[in-house]
Amino acid sequence: MIVFPNCKINLGLHIVRRRADGFHDLETVFYPLQLTDALEVLSPGTLQFNSSGIAIPGAADDNLCLKAWHLLKKDFPSIAEVDIHLHKHIPIGAGLGGGSADAAFMLMHLNQRFQLGLTTEQLVEYAAALGSDCPFFVLNKACYATGRGEVMIPVELDLKGWTFVLVYPDIHVNTGWAFKQLTPGEPDISLLEVIKRPVEEWKGLMKNDFEIPIFSAHPELAQIKEEMYRQGAVYATMSGSGSSIVGIFPKGGKFETDYKSFII
Repeated sequence: MIVFPNCKINLGLHIVRRRADGFHDLETVFYPLQLTDALEVLSPGTLQFNSSGIAIPGAADDNLCLKAWHLLKKDFPSIAEVDIHLHKHIPIGAGLGGGSADAAFMLMHLNQRFQLGLTTEQLVEYAAALGSDCPFFVLNKACYATGRGEVMIPVELDLKGWTFVLVYPDIHVNTGWAFKQLTPGEPDISLLEVIKRPVEEWKGLMKNDFEIPIFSAHPELAQIKEEMYRQGAVYATMSGSGSSIVGIFPKGGKFETDYKSFII
């Protein structure tokens, strides 16, 4: 069976406080977009993982899809070994959550295939054990998120009437370094309030705290964002801790760039 894990973008991102456990409390709005990987799971198998498309760094045994299988195997010893093939299309290290999506879709697929009977709430708990962004992909709809990103409130947000442009300049941003550049603090206005306003009013109100240090280190990212506005975007932002830049354009809008881009 083949499933198609999709990416997400962050509409705004505030780092509110550092927690005692070393993580950070944040607020953001997650929004799913249909830029996808392809995940094939065959059963019975021999617990093999292989991939194609974009090269995935690290050992195959460390892939989150395999970790998802092992996580469920602990509580459900009867699930069979599987063979996994992942065709990677979502850029890696781009702030789009591709690896988290793959892991969450793996959990949901195993739940369905082996009839484990896990509820959405239980799947969210398992997903949180794999990564902060993973729980979102269990819900996979617009959500206002707090905590580490796992405390989610679905919000009414339909952006189907707009065109999204994702630009990935192949710049890797170290997330740990990025967090160290920030001074956490409460935002002037909550994203839960901003998201209720028309998209045309988001510019200047909906911000990503990571942009200041990361744009300073990589000025070309700031240039991409400004060029999006020059070419007609009504709102543009960096997603997550980067380095992809997202522009929201009127339906049918186009963006000319020499960087790798996706129109959705």
